[in-house]
Amino acid sequence: GITTLHSHPTRGPTLPDQSEEGERRRPKMAQLQETYACSPATERGRGILLGGDAKTDTIVYCAGRTFFFRRLDAPLDAWTYTEHAYPTTVARISPNGEWVASADVSGCVRVWGRNGDRALKAEFRPISGRVDDLRWSPDGLRIVVSGDGKGKSLVRAFMWDSGSTVGDFDGHSKRVLSCDFKPTRPFRIVTCGEDFLANYYEGPPFKFKHSIRDHSNFVNCIRYSPDGSKFITVSSDKRGLIYDGKTGDKIGELSSEDSHTGSIYAVSWSADSKQV
Repeated sequence: GITTLHSHPTRGPTLPDQSEEGERRRPKMAQLQETYACSPATERGRGILLGGDAKTDTIVYCAGRTFFFRRLDAPLDAWTYTEHAYPTTVARISPNGEWVASADVSGCVRVWGRNGDRALKAEFRPISGRVDDLRWSPDGLRIVVSGDGKGKSLVRAFMWDSGSTVGDFDGHSKRVLSCDFKPTRPFRIVTCGEDFLANYYEGPPFKFKHSIRDHSNFVNCIRYSPDGSKFITVSSDKRGLIYDGKTGDKIGELSSEDSHTGSIYAVSWSADSKQV
């Protein structure tokens, strides 16, 4: 740096104060102590989709074109994935914890390694519009996505290593907001969306079985219980309905006592499949 000498009429030039007191008064450079990951980006009328891995207490969420991975037991231990060219929407960690499937508003789905150099394994565009939800099959071989698009491209299921489709998903006429795989055999896929419907598919290869028409507004989220015995739908009509996991028949409804007074955007199950 540059040292400035100050003249004095009687004492001559003086050097900067090198004393201990001068050291205390001198401004110090700021040092980086911690890095805090930003919160998830929010969108009016949509729930925040969180992915996760229970084995490592890790969650993943979106903000802009970035995915953030954070550990629940060490929130400051965070890292990011920034390889998407468009705003991101959802990411899910594979059942074995080794892979991540991530998606964005363009319909792009990228499958990449979670560890090491996070190398890209495959890239697909299964639907023509925004991907709103994405789920892995319990055996880690297939992926189902749902969202916006044209014609029949609102829901697609495919083999993640090859991109080969594994069924036809008729039955929806508007944006499909949520999808899920039954976590136990026999495999099933359920979907729901802005057409007030929840659809039930059997397979693989997956085929439309029947529609559920019990809601009177957007059906925002659908989730299987961990044991596969049932699934639940929640809606902008303020209701949560429960169905048999093997047949899709309605078996219950969330109590109206102290219930939601507005739209329900997301739902999840406890690990023992007894609570939501």
